[in-house]
Order: sequence, then structure tokens, then C-alpha cells
Amino acid sequence: MYILQVIINGIMLGSVYALLGLGMSLILGIVKLTNLAHGELIILGAYCSVFLTSRLGINPFATLLITVPLMFIFGYLLQRLLINHAMKRGAEAALLVTFGVSVILKDGMLLLFTADARHISSELGSSSVNAAGMDISLLSIILSIISVGAIILLMVFLNRTYTGRAIRAAADDPRAAELSGINVAKTFSAAMGIAGAAAGIAGFCVSMKWTFYPDSGGHYLLIAFVVAVLGGLGDIRGTLAAGFIFGLIQVIGGANYGMLISYIFLIIMLVTNPKIAHAADDLSAR
Repeated sequence: MYILQVIINGIMLGSVYALLGLGMSLILGIVKLTNLAHGELIILGAYCSVFLTSRLGINPFATLLITVPLMFIFGYLLQRLLINHAMKRGAEAALLVTFGVSVILKDGMLLLFTADARHISSELGSSSVNAAGMDISLLSIILSIISVGAIILLMVFLNRTYTGRAIRAAADDPRAAELSGINVAKTFSAAMGIAGAAAGIAGFCVSMKWTFYPDSGGHYLLIAFVVAVLGGLGDIRGTLAAGFIFGLIQVIGGANYGMLISYIFLIIMLVTNPKIAHAADDLSAR
């Protein structure tokens, strides 16, 4: 029974980790860019949820109706106005732009929200569901449903809509996509907008589950990168599976050794898988 409890906890934690890595995987796989501001986008989404809840009295879950569209717009404009132009000058220029955005966002959040720890307190955090003698956190169940639901929704969008198919076509061959009449610049902007929206949902989950600070983005960027590269760049199903594996390792290893074991596993994958190692080269610039 204990083993089953560990597996369930690991899967629920892993679903949130998969959501953290979803936007990173999308941009790595489609735009071929390591978005160094991804962690700050997650924290920005977390702060939006906290602000709407604490200042305006909006139900925490209802904040998603506001935060997700705003984060989509922010991501779209970021790609459209800055990164697309930087990409014309090479991958290094675009990488530096995302690094600059991450610094600006981090310092901006520090000025606006101070360095105090933030968290959305909810009765769900202390509530649990008893099933087969196991106590399962109700909040973890809800966040897992939200995370997996967002990932499935993105999979359906990419496979069933014109914009989704255009995004996949641009990812496979940008030149051929342009010859087919696809505006690759707008398609990349839409992909970054979706990544921003996913970061907004992930930020909501972070604000409900953990305490965070303005400089917490680096921590979540690393988690997102690990999940993205282990799952396969742009592979949504692989990202979900990698999140589950990462979550299980965290739960099995515990607070002391979970992260250590996870990063050792990543190093092994980097050494044995050239594709993953190549994707990691850009992150070293951080």
C-alpha cells in the first residue's frame, strides 16, 4: 500500500512538472530556441493569480480566466516584437533577448511585489480524499486534473486546428511552410503565446502548491528544461511522460535526494543521447 501511495503522489506531482515543462518543450521543439525567460513567465503567472486573489477577491481558480489570456498576449507580443527580429541575427541574439527579458521580469517583480514569500492559501491544501486506506491531497488531485487537462487540450489543438497544423509544419521545415503560404513569424508568435498561456497555468499551480519569490524563476526554469529534454523537444506526450518520471524520482528520493537523483539522471541522458546534449548547449549560456 505504501508503494502505491508513493506512485500516486509521484504521478500527481509529475503532472504539475509536465505542465512546467510544456511551454519550454513547445518553444524548443518549434522555434528551436531555449527561452531563458520561461521560469520568470511562470512566476509572473503565479503573481497574477496571487494579486487577483488577494487584492480583488477573485476565486483562485477563476483567476485562470484572466491570467491565461493575458499571458498568451504577453508571450505573443514578446515573440512578435522582440524575439522574431532577434532571430534574424542568429540564435545567439535571440537567446540573449530572452535572457534580458528574464532579468527585466525578475527585477520588475521584485520592485512591484517586494521580496516577500507569496502563496495562495486554500482549505483544499489541508483537505484529503481517503481511498483504499490512502490519504490523497484534494489540492494535488485538482491541480493534476488541471495540468493533464491543459496538456491534452494542447495536443488536440496542435492536431485538429489549422493554426496547430501550421505550427507543426513550421517546426518541421520553416522554409517549406513559407512556400506553402504559412506566415512563419506569426506562427512562431502564436507558439510563444501558447507557451506563455501554459506558463500562466503552471504559475497558478505553483502559487497554490508552493511558496515562491521573485527570483524563483531559475528553479522552475531548470525543472522545465529537464522535463522538456527528457520528454523530447516538442513531443507533448513525451513531456507528460517525462513529468511523471521526474515526479516519481522526486517522491522516491524525498526532499533530500530527489533533486540530486533527478539531475544525475539528466546528466546520464545528456551523455548517452546526442540530441538532448545538443539542446542543452544553449542553456549553458544562462
